[in-house]
Amino acid sequence: MESNQTLSQRFDEYQPSKTLWFWSVVVAVVATMIVGFTAGGWTTAGTASEMAKTSAIKARAELVANLCVEKFITASNAKENLAKLKETSSYQRDSFISDGGWVKLAGTKKDVPGAADLCADRLAVMDTIPANSVAQDDTKS
Repeated sequence: MESNQTLSQRFDEYQPSKTLWFWSVVVAVVATMIVGFTAGGWTTAGTASEMAKTSAIKARAELVANLCVEKFITASNAKENLAKLKETSSYQRDSFISDGGWVKLAGTKKDVPGAADLCADRLAVMDTIPANSVAQDDTKS
């Protein structure tokens, strides 16, 4: 081998062993997996399943909380109930909502986990009940 060969010529003539090729491939696969699972967003089937279950639970709680708010603000005594809710301590508001029945869905025996908290949080930030939401009392006509 001549000492005055260029780097390109030496690279072209290089003959790596099978062992070197094998370990190079192994390192490349492991590095790809590490990057994929840490920064690439890859997940295992078990993790994906858990994520799907969690998303479904959260979505159900969101839906029930939206229905709860609607039931709450359309009740004939919504203004009084909102005042009572605001007087209730923050850690007892979910019980107030559950006890009031606003988080119950027809056909269900148990409250949806997390729905009462979400409903109470959404109602607690309201200053007033929207005027067009309150049910009209038909007995006054």
